[in-house]
Amino acid sequence: MYKKIRIITRKSELALWQANFVKEELLRHHPGLQTEIIGVTTSGDKILDKTLDKVGGKGLFIKELESGLLADTADIAVHSLKDLPAALDPTFKLAAILKREDAADAFVSNKYSSLEAMPGGAVIGTSSARRVALLKQHYPQLQIKLLRGNVQTRLGKLDKEEYDAIILAVAGLKRLGLSDRITQKLDTNKFLPSIGQGALAIEVLSSGTDLIDYLKPLEDKETRFEVDIERMVGSRLGASCSVPIAVYAKSTDNQICLTACLWDVVDNRCSYSRVQLDKSKHEEMVNNCLEELYKNGAREIMAKYPTSHREEFEKFRGDQKIK
Repeated sequence: MYKKIRIITRKSELALWQANFVKEELLRHHPGLQTEIIGVTTSGDKILDKTLDKVGGKGLFIKELESGLLADTADIAVHSLKDLPAALDPTFKLAAILKREDAADAFVSNKYSSLEAMPGGAVIGTSSARRVALLKQHYPQLQIKLLRGNVQTRLGKLDKEEYDAIILAVAGLKRLGLSDRITQKLDTNKFLPSIGQGALAIEVLSSGTDLIDYLKPLEDKETRFEVDIERMVGSRLGASCSVPIAVYAKSTDNQICLTACLWDVVDNRCSYSRVQLDKSKHEEMVNNCLEELYKNGAREIMAKYPTSHREEFEKFRGDQKIK
C-alpha cells in the first residue's frame, strides 16, 4: 500500500536508535518499503539550563515532530512514550506501541556501588520531578542537582565529576549498548517508573486511518494494555510533567498490578495506591486506584501544580493546517 514512510524524530543518538529500530520493524513486516529518517532538534533539546516544568513541559520534545506531521513533511513520529503527555491532542493518535523494554531506573556512579551507599551531602543529578520526589522521600540526605541533556551528555558530566551519581532510564542505556554503565538497577516497587517508561510509540495524524492499519503489525498488545492503563490514570488526574507522579502497571497471567504515587515535595507527603485485579476488570482497577489516591490527598496535591502545557503548543502551531 505504501511505497515510502517518512519517519520524524529528535536528533539525539538514542532517538535516532529508536527511529532506526522502528524502521527495521517496518521493513520486517513490509519488505521492500522505502523509508526516510528526518532528524530535528526540538526546543526541549535546546533549553538545558532549566527544568521542563519551568519552560513548557514535555511538549517541548514533541511539538516540532507533531508540526512535521501537520505540515505533511513526515508520515510518522517516533517517541519514547514517557516523553508524551498522558492526554494526547485528538489531532494525533498513537498508531502503535512497541514491546516495552525494562521500565526501571538506573543508578549510575563511578564512586558508589548503590544509592544506599551514598553519604550525606553527596551530589546526584536528575531533571525529573518524579525522580526528585523519590530521592527526597527515600534518600533525603543527598544533594540533588539539575541534570539536562542527552544520555551521552549526562554521562560525560558524571565522568567529569560534576556529579557523584546520576539517575537514567535502564531502557535508554540498554538500547545504546551502555548496560555496563548501570551500577544498580533500582527496584520498581520502591523507585516507581514514569508513565510509559521503556516503551516506544509511533504517533500519526488521527485522520490517517490507512496508515494506522499499516502500522498495526508493530503493535505489542500486552505493552499497549499496560501503558494505556498508566496513561489513563495520569490523564484523569490531569497530570503534566511538572507533577511528580509515577504510575506502573505490570501484568502477569490473568492479573494486573497497578501502582501509582503522587508527591507533594513542598509539604513532604505523598498519595499512594496499589491495586491488583483480573485483567478483565482493568477499568474497575483504574477507578479503585484513583479513588484511593483521592482519599490520600491527590486532589489537594494536584491543585498545587499546573495541569496542561497544550496552550504553548497551540501558540507554536499557529494556523498550520492538516494536509
